[in-house]
Amino acid sequence: MKAVVADRGQVTIPKALRDRLGITPRTSLDFREENGKLIVEKVTQDDPVAQVTGCLTLEKPTDRILADLRGDA
Repeated sequence: MKAVVADRGQVTIPKALRDRLGITPRTSLDFREENGKLIVEKVTQDDPVAQVTGCLTLEKPTDRILADLRGDA
C-alpha cells in the first residue's frame, strides 16, 4: 500500500491498515527511524483509567445525578 506525503507533511494511513491494526481517531502513534526506514507503532495505553474513560453513558446529566444523591430537590 502506498500513500503520498502532503505539502504539510501529512500522510493518510490506508483504511485497510487502520481497520486491521485498530487505529481509530485519537489513537497515539510513535514514530522513529531505524536504518533509514520510518517505523510507526501504535502506542498502547497502560493507564487503567485512560482505558475506561468515556465508556459509560448516562441517562441524565452528572449535575442531576449528584443532586439526586445529595437529596437536593
